[in-house]
Amino acid sequence: MRILIFLVSAVFVTTITGCSTETEQRPPNIVLVMADDLGYETLGVNGSTSYETPRLDDLASRGMRFTQAFSMPLCTPSRVQIMTGRYNFRNYVGFGMLDPEETTFAHLLKNAGYVTGIVGKWQLWGNTRQREMFGRTGTKPNDAGFDEYFLWQIEEKYGSRFKDPHIEINGDPVQEFEGAYGPDLYTRYAEDFMDRHQEEPFFLYFPMTLTHDPFQPLPGDSLYERFELSDQFNDAQYFGGYVSYMDGLMGRLVDKLESLDLADNTLFLFTGDNGTDRKVVSQTTTGEIAGNKGYTTGSGTHVPLIAWWPGRIPEGVVNDNLIDFTDFLPTLLDAAGVETPQGHVLDGLSFFPQLVSEADSVRQWIFCHYASMWGFPDRRYAQTAEWKLYESGAFHYLPDDPLEENPLPVDELDVKGREVYEMLSGVFDSMPGAFENTSVE
Repeated sequence: MRILIFLVSAVFVTTITGCSTETEQRPPNIVLVMADDLGYETLGVNGSTSYETPRLDDLASRGMRFTQAFSMPLCTPSRVQIMTGRYNFRNYVGFGMLDPEETTFAHLLKNAGYVTGIVGKWQLWGNTRQREMFGRTGTKPNDAGFDEYFLWQIEEKYGSRFKDPHIEINGDPVQEFEGAYGPDLYTRYAEDFMDRHQEEPFFLYFPMTLTHDPFQPLPGDSLYERFELSDQFNDAQYFGGYVSYMDGLMGRLVDKLESLDLADNTLFLFTGDNGTDRKVVSQTTTGEIAGNKGYTTGSGTHVPLIAWWPGRIPEGVVNDNLIDFTDFLPTLLDAAGVETPQGHVLDGLSFFPQLVSEADSVRQWIFCHYASMWGFPDRRYAQTAEWKLYESGAFHYLPDDPLEENPLPVDELDVKGREVYEMLSGVFDSMPGAFENTSVE
């Protein structure tokens, strides 16, 4: 079934009030998975004909699938936004960095009694070049509110994220796991985390390393043992294998929750951090889509979102409402029954009421302040599912112009177009931090 919710006026939320949980239950566990460089078009349930994702497709059939979720165009801006619930003009200090003064969802859930863990990719401390460039450091996992971590890329000695990975565990020196495959290890640690903390409420955040490049053979492929990491092997033909492997790992997490009898008291969310890599072209039921990671078109920002919670989230729901990456933090707090600290400014709108069929308001627009600090053009825009307005003035009707190549003449808009244009124009009035001398490519 498809969810229909009455649209009310635009909401710019600065405080979120927690939603109480059933008194006879402990607070729900929360698992948030964010795949790396995985656009909306890559899942079978979203129309992909290039890749097979049976476990995520099945999860969507047992929960809620969102069709209009949007991230930032690039990894660090998305990571900062999803973890803090705040737009980048407030807190983005440099690529590969999280401002150590920021309050994250891990801080807030930990303060509420959750044990907090993170596995996968960090990339928020900065390397030597970045720290010199921006004149500051980022944040390490414990300082960001995580009790435990098992992570690739905390400091500059990255090493491999896939074959023979280099991983830091809870502050110990970085280890090379020769003969192992990174995504398997991250998932195994996630399973172990759930095992060890099954008797207490836990929050597990899994920013994955898949499906980011370098695209390489997978374990079981005859080439896997033969290729050398020093060769910088990277071939987009292996992207499909990455998607399938990632899907299987998600199946493992779901199976683990069910085997521990935790699924009925766990909110499980799956999304991607930005659009697909630009080297990848995917086939879908509606045509070919080229990945556009790093840029602000839909194929750079439109991401999958699936929510599953047996007994709380209705099965088989397709939700067409707008979701912004600032919305995740207030949603997690709402699910946990945790109130936002007084005076703490959030930009997100909780979509938890939508998950449990209690919604009475949804977003009319999303906003993006994008200063990549990694060589991509600065952009600010507001959009609905169909219309998109850049602060520089370009206005697009996305169903007819998905690549944003043909801005509409504003003086020729019809009544509907003019109405949306004026609404989106008003969004910028409440958003400080405008760029100078920007234009749309």
